[in-house]
Amino acid sequence: MSNKQIATVGGGCFWCVEAVMQRLRGVEAVMPGYAGGKTVNPSYREVCGGRTGHAEVVQVTFDADEVSYKDLLIVFMTTHDPTTLNRQGADVGTQYRSIILPHDEAQQKIAEEVLIELKDTFDDPIVTEIKPLEDFYEAEEDHHNYYNQHREQGYCSFVIRPKVDKLKQQYKDRLKAEVV
Repeated sequence: MSNKQIATVGGGCFWCVEAVMQRLRGVEAVMPGYAGGKTVNPSYREVCGGRTGHAEVVQVTFDADEVSYKDLLIVFMTTHDPTTLNRQGADVGTQYRSIILPHDEAQQKIAEEVLIELKDTFDDPIVTEIKPLEDFYEAEEDHHNYYNQHREQGYCSFVIRPKVDKLKQQYKDRLKAEVV
């Protein structure tokens, strides 16, 4: 029997975070979407416009007996740049901010501990927002499993692939067998 839990995080474009999380042992599903803002049921176009307050995020369903919430957050924090405010590379705007959206007080505490634990890992201060999850809105179907379906597109080759390669180098022991 699995110990299913859900984590919600955003670190720039959700295609990048989705591709990384899908490869971790213990992750059962990754759903791209929008959270952290005020607009009800926003569209991709609205979120990209930067006026909804939402960030592009992923909801990760995982078996906590195989991968802990803390380990998920460590991988998340070290496979994107949590020190750049409202941007990841060329993606600029509040919708691309680094954000952790805890589902309960236990996740909130772990998120705060992880940020403290990792603060000396980076040359610049961590600016990752921690904000309790209120609502999650699933992204449109064409954003699901994006990297796996479009690996040869420019964005996938030049932005996502290096993150996946970093994951494979840094966390080889935490990957699903078919990924290694």
